[in-house]
Amino acid sequence: MATFPFELVSPTRLVHSGEAEEVIVPGAEGEFGVFANHAPLISTLRPGILTIKAAGGEKRLYVRDGFAEVNPNGLIVLAEVAVPVEEIDAAAMAREVEAAEAALAEAKEGPERDKAHERLDQMKSAAAALGAAGAARH
Repeated sequence: MATFPFELVSPTRLVHSGEAEEVIVPGAEGEFGVFANHAPLISTLRPGILTIKAAGGEKRLYVRDGFAEVNPNGLIVLAEVAVPVEEIDAAAMAREVEAAEAALAEAKEGPERDKAHERLDQMKSAAAALGAAGAARH
């Protein structure tokens, strides 16, 4: 299978750099897969699991807040948070959901409240996916 260059960067470090056969990205409008020679694309991220498939196997990371850019040179994902799924702390994830619930409770009506509600839904979905991923490891 053809490969392409992929980098995942967080504010503190280069999380992953290498060739990938496929990367599944949790985009704001839904998950999308990137393969070699993919059409150019830019998408914001939603909280979720990013999956890297390469010759050496599969790697899954929890990502949140940022964007993905596919260009002729490959794929780069800039994420505020990028943590391997196996390193996610259930208590920390629960705190993120609680923070989203508090933001929704404080949000005013209209677009602000709609955005807070969407964020809470995304965080709950990510927490559920991470819970399922954790159960699959045991």
